[in-house]
Amino acid sequence: MKKTFLIAAITLLTITVKAQEKRDTVIVELGKTSRVIFTIQDRKDLEVLKNYNYNELFKNILTKLENNDTTALAQRDTTRKEGDSEEVYWTREGDDKDHDHDSDDSDWHVDVRNSRHWGRTWQSFNFELGTNNYLEDGSFPSSNANYSVRPWGSWYVGMSSIQRSRLGKKFFLEWGLGVNWYNFKFQEDNILIQKTDDGVQFVQDTRDVNFVKSKLTASYVTASLIPVIDFGDNSRKSRLWEGDGNSFRIGIGPYIGYRISSHSKLVYKDDGDREKDKDRDSFYLNNLRYGARLQIGYRSTDLFFNYDINELFEEGKGPKLNAFSFGVIF
Repeated sequence: MKKTFLIAAITLLTITVKAQEKRDTVIVELGKTSRVIFTIQDRKDLEVLKNYNYNELFKNILTKLENNDTTALAQRDTTRKEGDSEEVYWTREGDDKDHDHDSDDSDWHVDVRNSRHWGRTWQSFNFELGTNNYLEDGSFPSSNANYSVRPWGSWYVGMSSIQRSRLGKKFFLEWGLGVNWYNFKFQEDNILIQKTDDGVQFVQDTRDVNFVKSKLTASYVTASLIPVIDFGDNSRKSRLWEGDGNSFRIGIGPYIGYRISSHSKLVYKDDGDREKDKDRDSFYLNNLRYGARLQIGYRSTDLFFNYDINELFEEGKGPKLNAFSFGVIF
């Protein structure tokens, strides 16, 4: 069953990556100093473009230019099937949104944005990188505890497909599915994780070798549902490679994950040779993790903070630990 979850998640992420391939751009020169740039990310939109009334479209654009009208230009295609929608926006090159257009030396883009059903949902692929740790009775475990971890080296990594649906002028719902990994690197480099009938134990390996590191890793398929307020009223956040936007955004909501794999790893050097002992086991880790997620973003940068409400290990089978993670969304 866990393999089925993993295959489904990887398939979804692969489809997402392919959907975000580089855009095709067509530049149409008009007059001495004017040109129209068509930017197409999905070649399926070519069928959409064939159905536009371009005479009416350009007539409306020219009217707006003459009147210095900077509002978004939207056009409904009546030949599309019910449930499909598309919008046409005209913006100045380099602008995330429409601003006052006083100069005449900029290029204007006609950007055809097509989406299924609502016409208000944008899809993106997020990569998360940060650190993770856990709390015991509301504080960090004692440094004397064998399961205490190092913040540096305890990396949290996540990949997810996120849909952003507009619910109001500045109110959005970000929902999606992804895969993420907890990596707990222990303070001591010689920690062994042993699973017994009574529970999981963390003991020190006493072999006469040069220990390098010891850690516990767990991976999850995770779904999230995050209401977001975007004060810039942007349908999607700008990426690092697209230039900076100009808005602040904040969101908080729930997530739930299902464990698909876990293992311990002990790395050491014996007579100069690097050795690695890996043990794949559940170690009485809870199969489900659920909690609350906070997202804060400005321009093209977003930060996240996750806190697991339920404990990391099954009740009575391990220390009472609540995991958390924080980092950057790319």
